[in-house]
Amino acid sequence: MTDHLFGLEGRTIVVTGALGQLGSALTRELLARGARVAAVSREAAPGPDHALADLVDHPHLRFAALDIADQASIEAGLDAVLEPWGAPDGLVNTAGIDTQPSAPPEVSGPFEHFPVEVFRQVVDVNLTGTFLITQAVGRRIREAGKPGSIVAVGSIYGMVSPVQDIYAYQEERTGVPFVKPVAYSASKSGIYNLTRYCATYWGRHGIRVNTLTPSGIERDTQDATFQANYTSRIPIGRMATTDDFLAPVVYLLSDGSRYMTGANLVVDGGWTAW
Repeated sequence: MTDHLFGLEGRTIVVTGALGQLGSALTRELLARGARVAAVSREAAPGPDHALADLVDHPHLRFAALDIADQASIEAGLDAVLEPWGAPDGLVNTAGIDTQPSAPPEVSGPFEHFPVEVFRQVVDVNLTGTFLITQAVGRRIREAGKPGSIVAVGSIYGMVSPVQDIYAYQEERTGVPFVKPVAYSASKSGIYNLTRYCATYWGRHGIRVNTLTPSGIERDTQDATFQANYTSRIPIGRMATTDDFLAPVVYLLSDGSRYMTGANLVVDGGWTAW
């Protein structure tokens, strides 16, 4: 039976940050659901040990390298990756940068001394980059006169302030304090009103724009203390896995969410319920 609510067969979806942890899992899921995936990232293709290495010859998957913060690079990359398929039907913007607890103090120090050049770099990628790719993909969808769905990826730290106590153990362990920087929160917060703006601007043209807000994803690079501290704040009692966000993204891309635009779908294990 054809899935008339959540099917994505024959649709072309652009995924940014496609070689990242969430982007890779999402790319695989969309292909399994019959979509064509235009996978864009800083690298042109996955290496032999990458999670997507076995799919490099998939007929419905194409890779392209682009700089998410550079308009000319975005346009050239999209032209190349979409050339055989034409205008896309959707976009999922997973590309972004964050500051991990292992970061050096010059990019993770206290607010009073946070470097403005680092602030600009993070905002340029996370917010300006989301604006640029949304603009480019949305224009292509509108010019083709077709409906579309655009999904921006926010963060719980764009909705609420970081819980700095989670990171306090770093100073005891290394002698250097770690402060979750302001740049990430500010950049992710801006995505919510960018989403609402685009939703109202494109609504009559059949282009829906929504935000997915995830909580932190468990990674092999995280130490046990961080994971324990973070998990203690989550009512569900565990950090997220990439699989936790696949169905929500499929929902936002599909006709199942056809009356949903300008919204923020929070999938955070209950973090923001405190």
